[in-house]
Amino acid sequence: MKGEFLNFEFLTLPHRSRLLVALWFAILFLPFKGLKASVILFSVLSVAFFSFGSLVAFLGLSWKKTGSLRARIGRKKLLPSTFPLLRYLTIAGLFVIPLFAKNYLLDISILTGIYVILALGLNVVVGFAGLLNLGYVAFYALGAYTYALLNLKMGFGFWQSMPVCIGVTALSGFVLSVPALRLRGDYLAIVTLGFGEIVRLVLNNWDSVTNGPNGISGIAPPQILGFSLAGMSGYYYLTLLSAILTYTVVKRVRSSKIGRAWVAIREDEVCASAMGIPTTRYKLYALSFGSLWAGLAGGLFAAKMQFVSPESFTFMESVLVLCMVILGGLGSLPGVVVGALLLIMLPEVLREVQSFRMLALSIGLIIMMIFRPQGLLGGMGGENPQGGSPKDDVCTF
Repeated sequence: MKGEFLNFEFLTLPHRSRLLVALWFAILFLPFKGLKASVILFSVLSVAFFSFGSLVAFLGLSWKKTGSLRARIGRKKLLPSTFPLLRYLTIAGLFVIPLFAKNYLLDISILTGIYVILALGLNVVVGFAGLLNLGYVAFYALGAYTYALLNLKMGFGFWQSMPVCIGVTALSGFVLSVPALRLRGDYLAIVTLGFGEIVRLVLNNWDSVTNGPNGISGIAPPQILGFSLAGMSGYYYLTLLSAILTYTVVKRVRSSKIGRAWVAIREDEVCASAMGIPTTRYKLYALSFGSLWAGLAGGLFAAKMQFVSPESFTFMESVLVLCMVILGGLGSLPGVVVGALLLIMLPEVLREVQSFRMLALSIGLIIMMIFRPQGLLGGMGGENPQGGSPKDDVCTF
């Protein structure tokens, strides 16, 4: 049913299928707690699946009658981002975190803010325009190295360097898009993947400029009115303001004519072209606009770490940012933020089971793909600023 937020289709599967799913979870749980706990988990899940499945089947008629209520739950107007009071309270809560949080929590929060910026930028390319980019980390690396070189080689400060970092990454996205946009789908993904590896290898082997695998150290932290932001609290506020700025600008662009054109291209490029949308030009806009946010995040990362090296910009970083976008929901701005929070915070929460935390994270992603493939907040009206289906943009642009 269109507009559904909850989905209980799994509970209507045959009993044998539900038992297989319970057994699968029990086997994956085995390394954590042992055989006894896995058997208990299998028994509990089997009983739960059978009970809920029977209950859903018994209340099937009532469930159909609640269609209008479930449709309202899935609409944009009931999302937290539309409640002004709740939104302002959340932002105020973020600003008071440094007053009581320890340096460890602040450090994780700063890293989360940087990845939120990266995920919002990649969401423009993948979520809005539908262009799969597997080399997004290359722009992240260009932004970080641009600030490092400008600071150490030319004596530029943080605020002088950031416009250059953003300009370099936006220009790089434009240059990459000129030949890459001749391709589509998997072929475009391969080209962007190759671009990301080329940038990493150049940074790793150009010793005279980038210092090769040894990296660049001694990068100066940002300063405001002569005061250094090297401390955790000051840098936390800088990252938070940067993330809020990114979210606001991306949201405004998403609601504009350009944003609607991106969604039209994502849903049906042939139809969008027939409607008079210059698809190539708008895809150039998407790649350039999405790339500039990676430059901002790269500059923030270099200033925080005061050290950059090629090992920080591997292919897995691109995969991690892409997972944030997919987990939160393609095209959903609140979903992307939630995805970044989960994928950065959860590994820290699961640090006690360090040997198995990536396994647990993988299980979570698999569960999401099975039961909610549109993402945590995808398909809830957040993709369309008018509140309708994204496909409506193709015909109403």
